[in-house]
Amino acid sequence: MPNSRALLASSAILAVGVVAGGYLLGDGLTRARVADRSVTVRGLAEREVTADLATWTIAYSATAANLGSAQASVDRDTSSIRAFFGDLGFPEDALQTTGVNVSTYTQNGITNYTVRQRMTLRTNDIERAERAVRNQFDLVRRGVVLEEGSGMSYTFTRLNDIKPEMVAEATRDARAAAQQFANDSGTGVGGIKQATQGYFSIDARDGDGGGWGVAETPYKKVRVVTTVDFYLR
Repeated sequence: MPNSRALLASSAILAVGVVAGGYLLGDGLTRARVADRSVTVRGLAEREVTADLATWTIAYSATAANLGSAQASVDRDTSSIRAFFGDLGFPEDALQTTGVNVSTYTQNGITNYTVRQRMTLRTNDIERAERAVRNQFDLVRRGVVLEEGSGMSYTFTRLNDIKPEMVAEATRDARAAAQQFANDSGTGVGGIKQATQGYFSIDARDGDGGGWGVAETPYKKVRVVTTVDFYLR
């Protein structure tokens, strides 16, 4: 009888353990399946900004039968360029000489000298820079012939200042998309399983996207797309 009671007690304990173990195993599998449920969505953030830096590289040249005459012509153009920007209110140090080149070629025994020079305007006064571009033909009237490649370029340099807010905005947009998916499937949205910040692009605000013409306008559009995996519950 004592052995029988001991055997029954052991069997009961074993049965309870099997039931508890099965329950825990099943609960764990259920939790694992729930934890594995997720949805991948993309969030978009866009912001219109104005460039804060303008640079204008002006290339010009003069050719003459002797070096002195060619250099004198370039010097006159330089004075005209400085006067042009001075009349627009730019400080003297906004314009710097950034390159000089002298080349020669001989034809029919006559040697000609060509002096090429580049000057660069660098300013944070975007409104004044735009006014300079609108009046650039005044340089032609002053006798300055601009070579190909002379043009204003506008740059937005404060991207790091707006990055955190735009990433947060894109993440909120992604969560809204995930919530719509969850509503349609009768589930809820949990925390973030994984997230990837996309590439920040700066394009022209108007017209086509990237490529030609982006640098020629001070009005930009900053764009970022994030990819986020949300748990579903």
